[in-house]
Amino acid sequence: MDFGLSDDQRLLEETIRSFLADQVPITRVRELRGKDCPNDRSIWRQLAELGITGVLVPEAQGGSGLSLLDAALVSQSLGYAATPAPFLSSAVMTPVALTEVGSDEALELLAPVAAGDQVFGVAATETFSIREDAGMTFEGGALSGKAMMALDAVGAERVLVAIGGDRLAVVGGDAPGLGVTRLTTTDATRCTAELVFDGVAPEAVFEGASRAISRMLEAGRIALAADVFGACESMIEQAVTYAGERRQFDRVIGSFQAVKHMCAEMIAELEPARSLLWYSAHSFDAMPDETALMACHVLAHCSEIGREIASVATQVQGGIGWTDEQNLHFWFKRIGVARHLLGGPDLLRERAAALQGLA
Repeated sequence: MDFGLSDDQRLLEETIRSFLADQVPITRVRELRGKDCPNDRSIWRQLAELGITGVLVPEAQGGSGLSLLDAALVSQSLGYAATPAPFLSSAVMTPVALTEVGSDEALELLAPVAAGDQVFGVAATETFSIREDAGMTFEGGALSGKAMMALDAVGAERVLVAIGGDRLAVVGGDAPGLGVTRLTTTDATRCTAELVFDGVAPEAVFEGASRAISRMLEAGRIALAADVFGACESMIEQAVTYAGERRQFDRVIGSFQAVKHMCAEMIAELEPARSLLWYSAHSFDAMPDETALMACHVLAHCSEIGREIASVATQVQGGIGWTDEQNLHFWFKRIGVARHLLGGPDLLRERAAALQGLA
């Protein structure tokens, strides 16, 4: 039995990484970080031409209908390049949720997503963590309340809103009564927002969507873990490259045993997570009963090792590693914010314990 990637998956990974290295270098990311939202539509349209925006959209709606493992490989590549793009919300969580709903009305919304013509934001934080008196209500055909940490909602044509645990609503990005405020976080490569709903009339409401919401969160957590994994890969490579170039006492610092150990320990922490990530993503399509547990484990684990790897990789570059002149902070902050987007390690492990009847 082959437990590795298929030839098509390796080609997908090579293609997206080559594209990002050429079209979205870190200099481009630096240019985008000062904008109202770093998600550049020209990058998104180019990704659409590669079929990335429709990787999880069914073929009948113009997508590729690939597996979550394929989407995870794309997410890993985007994290490796610290690419600002609404992939997590628009290309992973939204297609999974709407495909799970399965109605004609839901599926029709996916064609412009696959084509790269529309971006979906996702507001689902309140399904697992309520903060700052946030929460949504749907009464009299209108949405009211507040949603925090909505993913990629700034500038999005539509927003997918989870209400409670069993209802999904689709709201126009410029709907009357909807207030969208970008939240200031340390991560300049990802766009999160506070959404305030004041009697907003949704375009569509899907009842009995508890499984769609659960599957959406599972897919999102696995894809986010892949993003963190890719960011860790990049930070390790940058640290090793620096250690092979920086000289002290007429020797490259990579020749010192302490620095060798730092680099080796980072790789030893990261590599075992690769099989966990692949298995989790594979389970989504092949063993869906296992996915809820695996999604919690993989994101909790990648978040924990990610924080350590980000810190050690920066230490390898010494004092200059903490400066804006170096690029490491883009990945450092991306990893740090990802730790909290779809549940922190403590919440996820508590959820995993509950799923196993241990809490």
